[in-house]
Amino acid sequence: MPDNAPPNANAATGQPDLGALRAEIDAIDERLHDLLMQRAGVVERIGRLPSKSGVKTRPGREAAIIRHLLARHRGPLPAQTVVRIWREMFLGFTAIEGKVAVAVCESAADEGMAALAREHFGALVPLQVYRTPARAIAQVSSGAVSAALLPLPTADEPTAWWTALPHGDGPRILVSARLPFWRRRPEGAPRVEGFVVAARAPDPSGADRSLIAFELPDAMSQASLAGSLARAGFADAAILLRRAGGEALALVDVAGYLAEEDPRLALADLPRPGVLLGAYAIPIEGTSEAP
Repeated sequence: MPDNAPPNANAATGQPDLGALRAEIDAIDERLHDLLMQRAGVVERIGRLPSKSGVKTRPGREAAIIRHLLARHRGPLPAQTVVRIWREMFLGFTAIEGKVAVAVCESAADEGMAALAREHFGALVPLQVYRTPARAIAQVSSGAVSAALLPLPTADEPTAWWTALPHGDGPRILVSARLPFWRRRPEGAPRVEGFVVAARAPDPSGADRSLIAFELPDAMSQASLAGSLARAGFADAAILLRRAGGEALALVDVAGYLAEEDPRLALADLPRPGVLLGAYAIPIEGTSEAP
């Protein structure tokens, strides 16, 4: 064999030997499986901690892990494939701590929401599909599901599900993620977008945005609210204004991860402080390469 022949080369030709390369892949697969079993053991120990009782998905931490992996990723394996592998892993490891199920609001106008949920939460997670956001949120409130995927709010939607979040019975429901996390869509992928809500506070990912609901004086304009937000120190605010039934409400999407006690929520121009509706990890743009 020539001195510069690659490992696993055929002794006679110096070309790669298919059988040897396959054996190398088999050995790598076993090492990967060993690491997966080792990771599962760590997750199981975490689940036994007193502070970790029950299913505790961490969408912020999941986003941070994926960003970290993509930042160090090299070689021919498509980055999108790395995201898919880890998304399936997250669901599988979370299921060690308890049953996971997701409610999805998919109306005729939001076709593809169930496919988007499947893309994010994994191929085997049980999905319950409902036609209205209220029914999907009710499943979260009752504890029947771990989370719900709802369509993004729009100015002309007939029902604004986000207006009900601060007033629901039972546990507080908060936005914890925005989908899709990999924003550039390959051919055939669902084109819809949505927010994930859950009965727990979102966790920061290191690059986040927060959602706030404000009750406005009826005569207050969107421009006036934007000025008030800027004076309070909110950066890059996107405002969705809704006037209905004699009341004016605004959904404001701002940069950063906000805490419930953030003093900026009490805008000087408004009679009541804003209500924090949750936060989400900023999606990554990604690429459209096929896996």
